[in-house]
Amino acid sequence: MLDLSPILPAGGAADALRRSVELVGHAERLGFRRYWVAEHHNIPGVASAATAVLIGRLAAATSTIRVGAGGIMLPNHAPLAVAEQFGTLEALFPGRIDLGLGRAPGGDPATARALRRTLGTRGEDFPELLDELRGFFCEAVPGQPVRAIPGEGLRVPIWLLSSSGFSARLAARLGLPFGFAGQFAPQAMEASFALYRREFVPSADLAEPYALAGINVIVAPTDDEARFLATSHQQSFLNLIRGRPGPLPPPVESMDGLWSLDEERMVGDMLAATVVGGPETVRRGLVSLLERTGANELMANAAIHDHAARVRSYALLAELWS
Repeated sequence: MLDLSPILPAGGAADALRRSVELVGHAERLGFRRYWVAEHHNIPGVASAATAVLIGRLAAATSTIRVGAGGIMLPNHAPLAVAEQFGTLEALFPGRIDLGLGRAPGGDPATARALRRTLGTRGEDFPELLDELRGFFCEAVPGQPVRAIPGEGLRVPIWLLSSSGFSARLAARLGLPFGFAGQFAPQAMEASFALYRREFVPSADLAEPYALAGINVIVAPTDDEARFLATSHQQSFLNLIRGRPGPLPPPVESMDGLWSLDEERMVGDMLAATVVGGPETVRRGLVSLLERTGANELMANAAIHDHAARVRSYALLAELWS
């Protein structure tokens, strides 16, 4: 499960975070394997900006499910700080923490400047930052001037995440697991997975390529109800492309009249890796997606306004896929 801790128009970030703590408990009971939250900044509808802090709270509320970042935007942070944060999480919750890394800013240029204090990089130094971060998780050597404590010697699984081929190629070269952000940028997903598998080099971390596809999945008892619930996500992306991001809107009976034909096409392109419907419709959609991508895992995001309907969607998903 992927959770952005969506903020609703009638609530605030505190309400969104409380819902995430409740939802991760449902995820564990339903048998989901991972629960990831993602770093986004300056987006009024997303409460997961302080990702490592939230991961700690989610892990403390559970006992078996893996909890992690999908992902941390590494260029926003000093590698030592990330190593210490996730070293601390791994020390507190051993064997349950995942560290997914991206190279995007997770926000607009002004926000990136506020985070980084400079815009001297656009992610070109991501391989060097990654190498530095991985070094802090290695056992310290005599005379090493800087050490991550906690962090050194801990095996925190590192995933490279992307919406393009850049990190697919890097993950393949380093022999790391790879995740694709199909939930908002699906166009290059199949090509990126093919590139990753084609160029994969076995490593001490991974003997064979291992790929995860992030997708949107909304399940309801009927196709019609699922399509109704999905209009919240469509409106959210419509607001995003208009430059007016906001809280996750309530669903509407029809999107007709809310968007232009060009906007409908743009939102459709961004949400192309979305499976919406009743249980049998969703089952067919997921099987088709797995056949096209060859992904080892699917990570489902359900941007549903009503929390009870969101919980029900994941319960129906777990039931149909068990």
